[in-house]
Amino acid sequence: MDATDPVTARPSPPELDPHIATYYGEQYAEAERLSVSAIGRLECERTKELLLRFLPSAPARVLDVGGGPGVYAAWLAALGYQVTMLDPIPLHRRQAAAHGTFEVGAGDARRLTQPDASADVVLLLGPLYHLVEAEDRAAALREAARVVRPGGMIAAAFISRQAPIIDVTARLRGSDDATHRILSTLEHRGVNDFESGFTVAYFHTLAEILLASRLVEDRPEYLEAALRAARLADAHPELIPGSAHLLAVTADT
Repeated sequence: MDATDPVTARPSPPELDPHIATYYGEQYAEAERLSVSAIGRLECERTKELLLRFLPSAPARVLDVGGGPGVYAAWLAALGYQVTMLDPIPLHRRQAAAHGTFEVGAGDARRLTQPDASADVVLLLGPLYHLVEAEDRAAALREAARVVRPGGMIAAAFISRQAPIIDVTARLRGSDDATHRILSTLEHRGVNDFESGFTVAYFHTLAEILLASRLVEDRPEYLEAALRAARLADAHPELIPGSAHLLAVTADT
């Protein structure tokens, strides 16, 4: 039987995978990921412009679940949104709280303590990367649907099945047996020493995302060129499966 949170009378979420806790708490500088590398900046800028297409006007209530060190939460707060950011990693919460412009708390996407219909927007821009069990991914999506108001917006980011294939090619690791095992199962479980530097993860197929409704050099002109290419691809849905990082949005528009 699950443990129960005495405050909410709801079952507590499962424990965070210790490999993920160690990876983000001790090994990887997530606070720099979206600003240091060209790939990270591309992801950040493209995510922002896609979100702006669907976000309701400020000061809507935004719940940023698994928001890490608060990069998107700080951006949204600066735009006038009322932001609450949750994350299970203490280091991330400390980094997010340093912004001082939005609320920060501990939380797990699989079992939120927020009331029903209490947010205009729910963001899941990280949790679904690391939930390798189908029931955990379903729980996170159910919780987002519970917390968002009727007609509100849910945005979820996914790592696609193509991501590790692209990584293998970029790193010239086509003969890496461990990598090919990961590709064959669509999962990377239980280790933090994968040569790519990643931790426990699940790689989604396009069908799964729909059901859930490198840059080589760090140069500014390459970032702008990549953004322009991504925008052009909007008119060609057949190109969607070729992306390594996907954002799905459900909103009443």
